[in-house]
Amino acid sequence: MISNNAGATIYPVDASQPLPRLLVKHGRVIDPANGVDDILNVAIENGAIVGVSRSEPAAFEGAQTIDAEGAWVVPGLMDMHVHLREPGREDKETIATGTRAAAAGGFTAVACMPNTNPVLDEESKIRYVLQRAEGCASRVFPIGAITKNSEGDELAPFGEMAAAGARAFSDDGVSVAKSNIMRNALNYSKAFDAPIICHCEDKVLSYRGHMNEGVVSTRLGIRGIPIIAEEIVTARDILMAEYTGARIHIAHVSTAGCVRMIRDAKKRGVRVTAETCPHYFTLIDADVGMYDTNKKMNPPLRTDSDRSAVIEGLADGTIDVIASDHAPHVSEEKDVEFDAAAFGVVGLETSLAAVLTCLVNKDILMLADVVEKMSLNPNRILSLPGGTLSVGAVADVTIIDPAASWKVDSRNFFSKSRNTAFEGFQFKGLARATILGGRLVFERKG
Repeated sequence: MISNNAGATIYPVDASQPLPRLLVKHGRVIDPANGVDDILNVAIENGAIVGVSRSEPAAFEGAQTIDAEGAWVVPGLMDMHVHLREPGREDKETIATGTRAAAAGGFTAVACMPNTNPVLDEESKIRYVLQRAEGCASRVFPIGAITKNSEGDELAPFGEMAAAGARAFSDDGVSVAKSNIMRNALNYSKAFDAPIICHCEDKVLSYRGHMNEGVVSTRLGIRGIPIIAEEIVTARDILMAEYTGARIHIAHVSTAGCVRMIRDAKKRGVRVTAETCPHYFTLIDADVGMYDTNKKMNPPLRTDSDRSAVIEGLADGTIDVIASDHAPHVSEEKDVEFDAAAFGVVGLETSLAAVLTCLVNKDILMLADVVEKMSLNPNRILSLPGGTLSVGAVADVTIIDPAASWKVDSRNFFSKSRNTAFEGFQFKGLARATILGGRLVFERKG
């Protein structure tokens, strides 16, 4: 059992202990896969959901209960873009600490990116991650690399990685620059009906850039990353997906042009899905302020008009998924000059709160939309069975307290790293409890 100073506790997952009979009572159950939005009780037995009803089942008298009155009960959240840093940079994060952070953020599952050291580019490395994830506080689904060592020259063995458990393929952190290699990857991926997750960046255009190119970068004297660095590769990858008929997923969308291209591609029937992250619909390049390295990520924070377009893309369904792009770093990589600082911010423990505060509480998204973008859609994109509270489904459940008002204090994070873009922000709403396979793995009291 691990607790922080804010009354939050992670409970160990002990497979040797019998699964409890668990009744989540009187919560507002939101399950868009089944069209459910009502005050109901959720009964859990043997790690599965056995009933969702208005009345308390008589058979569950004496069962362990969780009173969810005033709370929202939703299918376990899924973050499909997370960097767990293991193997290779366990000083930043481990699979164990990252999954604790996930559970504290309400996530019962994460998909981990392959840009570890060594890169997840073969079967044995995929199996290693899965073995290390056994008994952790959330499920871990590895993403395999597109090319060997993510160098962009030779395809990695998709078939072997898929057989070992890889759910998609990505060279996240870099784009596959050679179009012939990308075309081959897209054609190859169709054999497994697995998406290619695209980090869209022209490295020549973004070379030595550190924030969005524009008025703010000029004022601060920082070399900029132009929006076309992201948009040119997004356009190429959409066209290649259209040509090959393969599935692509555009990661961390940050520009108005990318939103527009994705929207148009969907209308043409291209098999494209997309995600954005909380920092792109809450912050802009001006928030870098006086060289705040915790506002440095890739893609960078863009302009107010880009932020508005991202929000519009979320509202109209162009953007399917909200992911954190959780990228932990040690303090030595952030407590330096802006140009020398590492790209990336942590997000597992703040994503849900940012969405509730900045989208739901402002009537931009309905709660059912949030469940779709943070549970149902990522599971469907990765061909996973989660995202629903159907009877018979695995009992992965998130209980949300919509009324909880709190201030972000990274000292209370379960993540090893503290590089949040939201330090000191006042949010409303957070995960009250997280249930993984019928076991309570996280609980927040007080």
